[in-house]
Amino acid sequence: QLQLVESGGGLVQPGGSLRLSCAASTFTLDYYAIGWFRQAPGKEREGVSCISNNDGRPNYSASVKGRFTISRDNARNTVYLQMNSLKPEDTAVYYCTAGDYCSGYMVYTVEYWGQGTQVTVSS
Repeated sequence: QLQLVESGGGLVQPGGSLRLSCAASTFTLDYYAIGWFRQAPGKEREGVSCISNNDGRPNYSASVKGRFTISRDNARNTVYLQMNSLKPEDTAVYYCTAGDYCSGYMVYTVEYWGQGTQVTVSS
């Protein structure tokens, strides 16, 4: 079900930063594992990060580890993806998903997803 709303994408120069938000209005995000995926033109969807609903532990793909940070703000019912030191290869549509659990940086048994937000890294 399409019940998550992503925001915060845009055009940024290499080395810049963006913060993506994933919000829900009809259910509580902290009951779910939340994962971020991205899809670049002509490429398969790629898992980026997942934050557990059990212990809050974050996990990241090798391509973003050390540059991206996933976090929860339960008071705002929002999950963030802080993206620093952006590279042209980070250009993609970014999606958040809510599911039952994380396995590494992937979320499984997805129940909800969003429409995506475009991130373009270019000079």
